[in-house]
Amino acid sequence: MKRCAGILLHPTSIPGPHGIGDIGPAAREFAFALASAGQTLWQMLPLGPTGYGDSPYQSPGSFAGNPLLISPDDLVSDGLLDPADAAGAPGGGGDRVDFGALIPWKTALLDRVAADWPRRATPALLRSFDRFRAAEADWLDGFALFSAIKQENGGRAWLEWPAPLARREPTAMDDARRRLAAAIESVRLQQFLFARQWRRLRREAHHRGLRLVGDAPIFVAHDSVDVWAHRRLFALDGDGRPTVVAGVPPDYFSATGQLWGNPLYRWDVHAADGYAWWIARLRRVLSMVDLVRLDHFRGFEAYWEIPAGEPTAIRGRWVPGPRDAFLASVRRALGRLPILAEDLGLITEEVHALRRRFRLPGMLVLQFTVEGLLESPPRVPEEADPNTVMYTGTHDNDTTAGWFRAAPGEGSTQDADRHRRVREAFRTYGGADGGEPHWDMIGLAWRSPARMAVAPMQDLLGLGSEARMNLPGRPWGNWQWRMREGALTPAIAARLRDLSARHGRSAPAAP
Repeated sequence: MKRCAGILLHPTSIPGPHGIGDIGPAAREFAFALASAGQTLWQMLPLGPTGYGDSPYQSPGSFAGNPLLISPDDLVSDGLLDPADAAGAPGGGGDRVDFGALIPWKTALLDRVAADWPRRATPALLRSFDRFRAAEADWLDGFALFSAIKQENGGRAWLEWPAPLARREPTAMDDARRRLAAAIESVRLQQFLFARQWRRLRREAHHRGLRLVGDAPIFVAHDSVDVWAHRRLFALDGDGRPTVVAGVPPDYFSATGQLWGNPLYRWDVHAADGYAWWIARLRRVLSMVDLVRLDHFRGFEAYWEIPAGEPTAIRGRWVPGPRDAFLASVRRALGRLPILAEDLGLITEEVHALRRRFRLPGMLVLQFTVEGLLESPPRVPEEADPNTVMYTGTHDNDTTAGWFRAAPGEGSTQDADRHRRVREAFRTYGGADGGEPHWDMIGLAWRSPARMAVAPMQDLLGLGSEARMNLPGRPWGNWQWRMREGALTPAIAARLRDLSARHGRSAPAAP
């Protein structure tokens, strides 16, 4: 890949009148604006349905698309909704997503589309839906059944369903398919509408010279069709409860570590299957995006195993992951590895070596990298490996402006004096006066040797901590930020375009 640059913005954060960003006209307009600003990459968070805490990293189905991202405007254009039906979304065009109010509104809207589908869909749409159902049946039928049963049970986790359904007894499953046929078909339709709109957005992005960068979480939610339908692939007891769970030990973000709680894989079973489930999952993601960020790459070399029931992530142990065998199997199946390895956190030389053996780009985050300026001799961003993606920050970081302007040590476990000295070193090294720390940080990323440079939209706009997307370890108040209409002004776009051209990052990114 040639030198290139782009912006991290999840579709939920795109401005618009419907309470949440979506993949309709506003997303296509954003793709145009991004290309006009000289960018060639658009990075997003996972695109699946959200689960606990509205997190895209806790999805009930890792093969599915998020129906909350379906555009009401495109449904109106397709004749599947009346304009009045699409009006009045909770939150409107505000700068926060009110998921509690939005989800029932959007669900009712999509239920209306499903009820009217037989009479409003054109013959061409009906044929297209039939083709979609047949082509995606391997994952779609199971996800639709899981979703319908979950809805029938008031949204409760599958362990709390009637035992025959939780155990997937054949008679109970057949009965559920008959009883819930309409609800199952509604879920299939939502996935079709998502896929249809997504294809249009991707075509527009490619037309503008943009490549889409997706995200594949290493772990899946316990309350998901992935675990319910494939229990043997996960470390569960006889009742289906996790025996060990995922997380990371104490780090920069948390003194007690991060207790994610996801069930861990039985990698021996995956290996016996030739990693078929994982290969199908990555193939599905790569049918939607051009590159995929493989989240928590560290876990494929070794992962932090925490006994189920522990209150924090402190008491755990490192366990070897699938390592070369996994990546070699994926490479044989896919023919290439359009993968970015998220190798942040407590990284060992073994993790770096695994990534290098498969020539996968790693990640550097400047908010962490600039701490190397305090070392003797200093480690500077200009020493970065070219086979790297250089970020100003990620969805897990404070915004650059928030990080720079925060009181020393605020929001982290860093020593207050060290935090002050890091910021001072950043100012000195970047030749900055602190007036625009976000542009100083973007400049460092763009002029670095890294072939790819990415900044969150919040950094491009110079927003403070109020615009932070996620605070790791906090189960509430995340994933809500939205960009204001018109925030990406012509002046900001021109400045970014000039910066990208100056540092050789305006050429189209290879697919």
